[in-house]
Amino acid sequence: MTPSPARDGKRRRAGLAAALACSAALAAACGSASSPAAAPATTPAPSQSVNPGGPAVSVSPSATPAATGPAPCATSALKVAVPAGNGNAAAGSSYYPVQFSNASATSCTLYGYPGVSFVTAPGGSQIGPAATRNPAFPRQLITLAPGQVAHAELQVVDAENYPPADCGLVTARWLKIYPPNQTAPAYVGFTARACSKPKQILSVQTTQTGATGP
Repeated sequence: MTPSPARDGKRRRAGLAAALACSAALAAACGSASSPAAAPATTPAPSQSVNPGGPAVSVSPSATPAATGPAPCATSALKVAVPAGNGNAAAGSSYYPVQFSNASATSCTLYGYPGVSFVTAPGGSQIGPAATRNPAFPRQLITLAPGQVAHAELQVVDAENYPPADCGLVTARWLKIYPPNQTAPAYVGFTARACSKPKQILSVQTTQTGATGP
């Protein structure tokens, strides 16, 4: 039987539509394969805190912190003194400035607490516990030009406040003093009654500007 012209036209139109649909699908597939993938979003790395033991300094990961400013004051660059005539007494204790004078030709810095203890002699044995740290003032970075002075206030409790049997009363004549962040001590002549037994006599504040407190 010979197909009618109308039916034959419908078949041609259906075949053409199918071919167009196939071409569109292939084009979409090719476009999808050739398109570059979107780059993943990146999150900047957090800043890092440097300068441990000192004021916090934040830098980006790509930056290298530069060593700027004067170096810490070495013990050999300082003249250390505890003027007994500058002491003040109150409530069973006396207070003295531990003074650090820059004896070098260049500026240097102090930051934090000194270490202080009674000793029998320069290089001798320690008498009683070392000074505790009094947090009355915050730490601050102090720059000392040649000849300038900073201080840390030292509290000396009257050893006779303790019962004699608990104290083991002795006379101390030397202080062993470590400037802040240093491992070499200085020795200063200083006479006071002290306890040879573990009773807390000494307490020291953080280093402040000036030769004495207010």
